[in-house]
Amino acid sequence: MWKEQDQKNWERCADFHGHTCGGLAIGFQAARRAAQLLGLTFSQDEEVVCVCENDACGVDAIQVLLGCSVGKGNLLFRMRGKQAFSFFCRKTGQSVRLVLRPMPDLPREERRDWILGQDPADLFEQKPVDFALPEPARLFASYPCDCCGEMTAEPYLRLEQGKKLCLSCAHSYRRVF
Repeated sequence: MWKEQDQKNWERCADFHGHTCGGLAIGFQAARRAAQLLGLTFSQDEEVVCVCENDACGVDAIQVLLGCSVGKGNLLFRMRGKQAFSFFCRKTGQSVRLVLRPMPDLPREERRDWILGQDPADLFEQKPVDFALPEPARLFASYPCDCCGEMTAEPYLRLEQGKKLCLSCAHSYRRVF
């Protein structure tokens, strides 16, 4: 059974996302489970890091509940098309990968309600994370692209015939057999 705070948190997630759905419920439950396992609270900076293996609705709940965001550099994507989320706590060094278990085939609203009615521990398989904690976000110098003139962060420039080119202006070079 939910506590009053769980209901308030669900409503905050729905307000941020714009509607309620099964995907948002998955992220909501994943964030709750990660918080239980790692003792996580809202990340003011980069104390909590989440690496998502999808870019679906659930990611919004992780942003709301755990304070992970692309802008802060503690919400990263490792696109695998899976409902899987790896959480790291920089303070303790602990991490966990949560993978959604198979669910019953239910109509959309029933599925959402079913997910929300489950204990988060029952929804996810808990696995070790198989990659290192990503480094904290770095600041880079920006330079104008010698073709379009737009300022571009250093790691996204390519040197081509002595010119600094952004990824949109650079020509790809592939000689793979």
